[in-house]
Amino acid sequence: MADELLTYSRGGALIADTGYDSNRFRQAVRDKGMKPVIGSKPERPRKIPKSRELYGKRYLVECFFHNLKRFRAIATRFEKTARNFLALTQIACAWLWLEQN
Repeated sequence: MADELLTYSRGGALIADTGYDSNRFRQAVRDKGMKPVIGSKPERPRKIPKSRELYGKRYLVECFFHNLKRFRAIATRFEKTARNFLALTQIACAWLWLEQN
């Protein structure tokens, strides 16, 4: 699925977690004209440096999904239709945004 993800991605950098750390995927990101910001897997003999500032943005996204899953109906995919699930997700996002402001 990583190759499909890369097909539709655009921008200056691709930020991903260590699950996407492979030399082939990193090269594919560079070939697309983006900077790979991917954490190195522990078994790498030498860690590849990454932009701490950009990788910090990934952490914010992780926190957002964690907060979104506080809503039980979203975490368990309670709604059966995609339309209703999207509506519920949008309501939960608005709720989280209002909580923050």
